[in-house]
Amino acid sequence: MASKILLPSLNTEQIAFPVEIRGSQSKSCHSFGLVKSMPGKINHNNTLSQSRKTHIVSGVKQASYDKAASSVAAKTCSMLTHFWREIQGFNDWENLVEPLHPLLRQEIIRYGELVTACYKAFDLDPTSKRFLNCKYGKNSMMREVGLQDSGYQVTKYIYATPDININIPIQNVASSSSSCSRWIGYVAVSSDESVKRLGRRDVVVSFRGTVTNPEWIANFMSSLTPARLDPNNPRPDVKVESGFLSLYTSDESDKFGLGSCREQLLSEVSRLLNKYKGEELSITLAGHSMGSSLALLLAYDIAELGLNKTQNQTQSQIPVTVFSYGGPRVGNSGFKARCDELGVKVLRIVNINDPITKLPGVLLNENFRVLELGGRFEFPWSCSCYAHVGVELVLDFFNVQNPSCVHDLESYINLLKSPKINQQDHGDGAVDDDNFLNKAREFMLSRAQNFKMMPWKNAAGNMASLVQSLRT
Repeated sequence: MASKILLPSLNTEQIAFPVEIRGSQSKSCHSFGLVKSMPGKINHNNTLSQSRKTHIVSGVKQASYDKAASSVAAKTCSMLTHFWREIQGFNDWENLVEPLHPLLRQEIIRYGELVTACYKAFDLDPTSKRFLNCKYGKNSMMREVGLQDSGYQVTKYIYATPDININIPIQNVASSSSSCSRWIGYVAVSSDESVKRLGRRDVVVSFRGTVTNPEWIANFMSSLTPARLDPNNPRPDVKVESGFLSLYTSDESDKFGLGSCREQLLSEVSRLLNKYKGEELSITLAGHSMGSSLALLLAYDIAELGLNKTQNQTQSQIPVTVFSYGGPRVGNSGFKARCDELGVKVLRIVNINDPITKLPGVLLNENFRVLELGGRFEFPWSCSCYAHVGVELVLDFFNVQNPSCVHDLESYINLLKSPKINQQDHGDGAVDDDNFLNKAREFMLSRAQNFKMMPWKNAAGNMASLVQSLRT
């Protein structure tokens, strides 16, 4: 049965705009949307104890959407200059996700397309000299992937590899994709012209999701380990998933002269912040799937090291924002609390049917650490529970003929761009925890079929079996 919920129109009455902007807007709304809100909880420190959620499901006629979208685009384009701090999460997206504000939706799509560029530019041809690297040079990449008008210039490519060392037999891990650094994303900065439209100089880091076998393995190394990214204060209570941390910190400088993914990123971000010091800046990190985990680790790292602090009188701290698409959990409750304390802003865009967003911590997560029974009792294992960070925007789409679409980035973006009626073979669209691992297995195996030239099926099958075995 198809669910039918439409996306919202521009509603400036909910937001405190500058007088000249607010006054120019009509008070009437063209209602072509509706968003159901899912309540969250606020803790005693007035921070988000659970992710706020907005629930969007499919269903709108294309002609109606296009007409309304054109009208909204004209209004929102000039507003971003004055409103960008709120869009970057200055107030934790209050009154922007419930209902979803068109200006925020526009930016979610824009950053999502910058992540899609990673997939379009990634070379999956095993006969190519650039196999598992970017197909294009930095100066031409945006043009080659159709984003020549994005207003960003790529300044550096980023490479990463996980330091995999596990004692379980997995077929085809020792393939050509398993032993050295591969292209994982890029750093870009907004042009002088786009600064006028954005209202600030935007430094963007974009990460692709899982492709190689070692990356799949890293996704399922679900043990927590202290992050220890600040040499002056290791903070042993701040823990993250070991596979993601390995991908972020491992290097091959002895073989190829490349530093770790972390070293490459911190060096380039620091260079750009120094180059444009004195200007109003923002740091935006966007990623899909595994890439969203790297984006969150980098955001935490930048804030923990204080790289976003400035001497600028008008901007003492550069905002650090993560747009996460279909991202898994990254760390424990201590990691979440520290990110909140540092002011790292995270907007998680998830499909309610996407199993990856429920990993790791299928059982031990933020919902299983506190007992509310005549009082508030915290379980002794709460420090080992995974916890999502930030505000959550929930989409709802599923295609029974193509299960892998539930995690596909373009499916995420297309729904936000132009939602369509989608027949679903389940009742309310939710993924039942009881059959979650079976759905995860089906998803990974179906995903593997799309890459017949590589040993995806064996790797995905082994990983799925490994996860399934954890249940028994």
